[in-house]
Amino acid sequence: MSIKSLLAKPFAYFTYLSVKKWADKPIKTQDKVFQDLINQAKDTQFGKDHKFSEIQTYEQFVAQVPIRDYEDLKPYVDRVIAGESDILWPEKPLYFAKTSGTTSGAKYIPITKESMPNHIKAARNAILMYINETGNSSFVNGKMIFLQGSPILTTQNGIQLGRLSGIVAHYVPKYLQKNRMPSWETNCIEDWETKVEAIVDETVDQDMSVISGIPSWVQMYFERLQKRTGKPVGELFKNFNLFIYGGVNYEPYRAKFENLIGRKVDSIELYPASEGFFAFQDRQKEKGMLLQLDSGMFYEFVEADSFFEEHPKRITIKDVKVGVNYVMIISSNAGLWCYNIGDTVQFTSTQPYRIIVSGRIKHFISGFGEHVIGKEVEYALQEAIVTGNARVSEFTVAPQITPESGLPYHEWFIEFEKEPYDIHAFAYKIDQALQQQNSYYLDLIEGKVLQPLKITKVQNNGFQEYMKSIGKLGGQNKLPRLSNDRKIANALQKYIVGK
Repeated sequence: MSIKSLLAKPFAYFTYLSVKKWADKPIKTQDKVFQDLINQAKDTQFGKDHKFSEIQTYEQFVAQVPIRDYEDLKPYVDRVIAGESDILWPEKPLYFAKTSGTTSGAKYIPITKESMPNHIKAARNAILMYINETGNSSFVNGKMIFLQGSPILTTQNGIQLGRLSGIVAHYVPKYLQKNRMPSWETNCIEDWETKVEAIVDETVDQDMSVISGIPSWVQMYFERLQKRTGKPVGELFKNFNLFIYGGVNYEPYRAKFENLIGRKVDSIELYPASEGFFAFQDRQKEKGMLLQLDSGMFYEFVEADSFFEEHPKRITIKDVKVGVNYVMIISSNAGLWCYNIGDTVQFTSTQPYRIIVSGRIKHFISGFGEHVIGKEVEYALQEAIVTGNARVSEFTVAPQITPESGLPYHEWFIEFEKEPYDIHAFAYKIDQALQQQNSYYLDLIEGKVLQPLKITKVQNNGFQEYMKSIGKLGGQNKLPRLSNDRKIANALQKYIVGK
């Protein structure tokens, strides 16, 4: 055992005790975060506009600060971009994380000197909590790869701009620099396909022990490795035993990953975003990720079913319930206030507070009032994969409201790496699992308003070609699991099997 591996264990135990300290006192921890945020921001322009100096209670906060999305916050952000200080948070932010917007084009999410350390600390703690639980620290001796965006940053009015993963690349600890891959030069390559080939060149003969990234893009890397060598990834990298991922649910990819690797490996799920590092998997055998309650973020929740009402009820962690679908709202030391990040979550535990990401509040199918969400389609597909002996590369779902004949239905676009023995039985299994989870969908099927779902097979690499065609191949870009319209479905027509 190396010195690095040996030292990792007491450091991991110290981290476990530190996390346990605040996780065991969740309400007190969040109350302190709330008061600190209000006090620190009371003299900012936003604080003055919303009378932070008068706020003493959460109820006052709710009354004075409405829920906002990016469009609502944009007038303040634009002032910060223009070079003004003390607008959303004291002084200027260190960075703007540039992300893809929906109605406003690019979004610029502030990252401050107070919020930046939390992005790094949470990622580090996730690994240390894994070491403390499993006793496995040998991987720290091998090479580690983090598939991420370019670290090249630009500067505007004294604030640096870039993708979150590229910003984080500047904060890799010195003790990991020798182990970290790919090289800085390769990380700076913008074109994703060129970048993946360069990463394969650099890593194919290395002792890779940890691989991290969004599953869909790691899958692309694995496929290129296998194509280059003709060997399973696990045979190439004999010490690869830990996969760290975030961004999308791993379960639909798990069967294909294990086939590409040739064996099972441990995994750690993370929940990072430009707006903050919200949660990480703290236990291998517990469902859900530990909500980061001491990381400069105050959380509020609104039940998804009532979110679009004029005055939806807002609650804090002390009132949440397990299994309910909530829209997560954050206020943070990055200067985001009552900010709707767009994700829906469900609590799997309140002792401690663990969550799963159940979908996006704008990504659902409800053409007939069924309101099917991401978590439901992912679970339904996984049930079919297990029983149908299939492997899926990628998928998305859209409504077909005006079919040429028959009742409307949900159309599942699936790219199979291994097709099921019986595609009709596979579709039936998905549909049954969906009906079991969503009573509205069940009622519509039984009431003959909808017919059971239909599967449309997508060509090999069809989804990659689609993402490439819209300029979103690789990096932090993710394919929506659900759409309530036919925009993606129509664009996929050129990639359908048989066309």
